[in-house]
Amino acid sequence: MPGAQHVGPGTGQRTAIPRPLAAQYADLRRRFVFEYYPWYDTDPWYHWNEAGRTPPLDIAASSMPRLGPYDSYDLRVLEQHARWIAEAGVGAINLSWWGRGDYTDLAVPRVMDVMRDHDIKVTFHLEPYADDRSRRYADDVLYLLREYGEKRRWDAFLLLDEGNGRVAPVFKSFRTILPREVQDCLGRVFLVPDYTADGDWRRQTDGCREQTRRDFSRLYLLADSLDVKRTTHSGFDGLAVYDNFVEPAQWPRIADDATGWDLLFSFNVNPGFDRYPDRTPAPPPSVDPCYGGPLPFAPGGTHPDWTDTSARAAAQDAALARISESFASTIALQQQPSANSSRGLFLVYVNSFNEWHEGHQFEPAKDAANLTPDERRVGYHNPPDGAARLRHLRTLLATVLAAAPRHASRAFPSDHALLS
Repeated sequence: MPGAQHVGPGTGQRTAIPRPLAAQYADLRRRFVFEYYPWYDTDPWYHWNEAGRTPPLDIAASSMPRLGPYDSYDLRVLEQHARWIAEAGVGAINLSWWGRGDYTDLAVPRVMDVMRDHDIKVTFHLEPYADDRSRRYADDVLYLLREYGEKRRWDAFLLLDEGNGRVAPVFKSFRTILPREVQDCLGRVFLVPDYTADGDWRRQTDGCREQTRRDFSRLYLLADSLDVKRTTHSGFDGLAVYDNFVEPAQWPRIADDATGWDLLFSFNVNPGFDRYPDRTPAPPPSVDPCYGGPLPFAPGGTHPDWTDTSARAAAQDAALARISESFASTIALQQQPSANSSRGLFLVYVNSFNEWHEGHQFEPAKDAANLTPDERRVGYHNPPDGAARLRHLRTLLATVLAAAPRHASRAFPSDHALLS
C-alpha cells in the first residue's frame, strides 16, 4: 500500500502522501553514499601536485584541508575520515577506482578495513582509466565483487537491502555514454578516443548480469549520462548525475525523461563547484582559440574577490543553500511516481567527501581565520567555517534518519570534534 491519501488543495484530486523513507528502507543510512577519492600521496607527491603545484604549501585545491595535504594510505587520516563520515550520518562511500593495480586499487583493502570498523560500507565508481576500458567493464565489476566482496565475506561491501533476505550491489561509471565525435567552437571535428558503441556496452552489462544472476536479487549499473535513449540501449539500469553544474532546477525534466524509458536516476547532494585557480597563463588564441577561461564559482557563476571576508562568507552561504536545495530535490523526486518508486530504489550520492581539486568537498577545511600568512598569499578560498558543509549535511540527514533502525557500531572519540 503506497501510503495515505489526501485531497490536493483546489484540485479535487487525490495524491499519495509518501511514507517516511525510514519506514521504507531498513538500510536507509547506507543509501546516502559519499563520493570518496583514495588517490592522494605525500612521498612522492601525488594529486596534490597537479598542474605544476608545489606541495605542501601550494596544493591543487581551492581550499586548504583541515588535515593539510595527506596520504590516503595513512591510517590516522582514514580513521579521521571514517569518524567524520559516521558522525555526519552517511553510511557508505563510493571509491574512485582507476583499474587493477592502480594506486586507488591498492588502497582498497586498507580503506575497507577502516570503514568496516566504523560501520561504513564501500562500493565503487569505475573511472575512465584507459580508452578501451569499456571492453573490460564486466571483468572489472566481477573482479571488484570477487576481490573486495566475496574474498572478504562481504564484511564491508555495500549491498542494498532489497528485503526478504535479498541484496543488490550498485556500481557507477564515469564518462560512459560518449559521442563518437565532438565539434569545437571553430567547427573542427575530433573523434572521441574512448567512445564505446551502445551494442558493445550492452554486451558488457548483459555479461555482468548473467554471471551474477544467481548471487543477487539484481545488480544496479548506473551511468553518468543524460542521454536516456543510449543509456537504455547500452543496458544500464539508470543514470547517476555527477556534474554539479547540472542544477536542481533541471532535475525534474531529467527524471521525467529517465522514467519515460523506465530508467532509474540518482541526483547528488552537492555544495556547487569551486575548482582551484589555474595559475598558468591562459593559452594564446593561436594555441587554443576555444579556451573560455577558468570555471567560475558555482552556484552563482561568479569569480568572487577571495581577499574580501564578506565574499568568503557569501560563498559559504551559497554552498550551504545548494546543499539544502539539492538534498530536498533529490529526495522529493525519488518519492514521486517514477521508475525509482515503482522499482523500489532510493539512492543518494553526496558529491563529494574529498575531491579537493573541484572544491565540492565536505571534508572539513581550515577555517579562513586559521590560514597562515603564506597560505593566504597562495590564495586559498577557505570559508569562515571549514566544517559548515559537513555539519549542515548532518542536520539534514537527521531529519530523514531519525526513525531509521540503528545498526550496531562502535563509538570512537573524534580528534576533531567539529560536528558537535
